Amino acid sequence: METLANLEAFVRSAECGSFSEAARRLSLTPAAVSRNVAMLERNLGVRLFHRSTRKLTLTEAGEGFRQAVAGNLEGLQAAIAGVSADGGEPVGTLKVSLPPTFGMSHVLPLLPGFLARHPRVRPEWHFENRQVDLVAEGYDAAIGGGFALSPGIVVRTLAPAHIIAVASPAYMRGRVPPADPAGLQAFDGIVMRSLQTGRIRHWTMRDVAGSEMVAGQRESVVVNDPSAMREAALLGLGVALVAVPDVRSDLDRGDLVRLLPRWYADAGAISLYFASRAHLPAKTRAFVDWVGEAFKAERLAERFAGSLG
Repeated sequence: METLANLEAFVRSAECGSFSEAARRLSLTPAAVSRNVAMLERNLGVRLFHRSTRKLTLTEAGEGFRQAVAGNLEGLQAAIAGVSADGGEPVGTLKVSLPPTFGMSHVLPLLPGFLARHPRVRPEWHFENRQVDLVAEGYDAAIGGGFALSPGIVVRTLAPAHIIAVASPAYMRGRVPPADPAGLQAFDGIVMRSLQTGRIRHWTMRDVAGSEMVAGQRESVVVNDPSAMREAALLGLGVALVAVPDVRSDLDRGDLVRLLPRWYADAGAISLYFASRAHLPAKTRAFVDWVGEAFKAERLAERFAGSLG
């Protein structure tokens, strides 16, 4: 009987048309995927792929075999996950995508306690500023905001994603703080150019009374990463509009000061995403519950709310 690894390597390679891309989705090396497929071909006694330097294409036998096993593969994976979820100890690689600053500041510190409770889980955490495809790229979970909710994806809101104006005490020394968001035009602005659109993001801020006003920022310093905005603000280069979680520790220490108290922009929510399955793997369930409980215990939703001053 063929191993699940051989079948999965074949199906993912057929979907991607490439051993390298299939390896990335499976968190394996291209050589391992190629070896698994070759073993499958040897055991079946047929060639499943036409191989070229550019792309893999299925043979006639390969296409027939793909149609026969593709749907059943998901059932086998769910069955294996179900055995673990139904009472087994959380075990295996836990592949998670997290935004760099938020992940390292607020989620990575949860890892020692999680591993002490679940020592057979091996974390593989990717710190990246992009929206991943959980199913296609083989992630167990992702934390972030604004993910496209494709069918089968579950979302749990962790905290608001509020944007506030901050600057260093050194930069503000001798300067009169702005009275409203329009007043930010008088200060050097640290702004971000979106990697997706190529445009500089401008925000409309609101206050606790519900009034709204465009934040008038000058484009004095332009970067393409939120963590770089924070660093530029710490260096005294101007005023940055950044997410509260990214600067919460800096505000608490006094390394940054908040301008325009109770004015904020709403960027949605910071959420935890994971694929819905009939039997969620125990490792994923344990991670989802651990993060949710930690956010509640530390009242992070309140601490990250820009509307609370």
